[in-house]
Amino acid sequence: MTTSSSPSSPGPLPAQIPVLQANYRPGMRVRITSQMPRQTGTFSSTVEGTILRFGQQKTGSWYAHSKDHRLWLDRLELRKDDGEMVVVNLDQYSHVEILSE
Repeated sequence: MTTSSSPSSPGPLPAQIPVLQANYRPGMRVRITSQMPRQTGTFSSTVEGTILRFGQQKTGSWYAHSKDHRLWLDRLELRKDDGEMVVVNLDQYSHVEILSE
């Protein structure tokens, strides 16, 4: 995983594919860039790998008026080239680039 900090960044990357409407399938190779807004600039993290699983999973956080009264997040589970398994939570600051089907 590579990380970088850019205080002069213009803002979050636009989502290439709407997260909830995406048709991610196991076996697809993707590059995910996540950005975390900070008081000055943004912090970026990029990971590349093959999708093992995609879906919504509930967290331990309580959230009123939602399914099971829990907070649900969109998650992609990846296997990197070196075999490392990574789980990425997707949000409005995530940019998913499909590299191959």
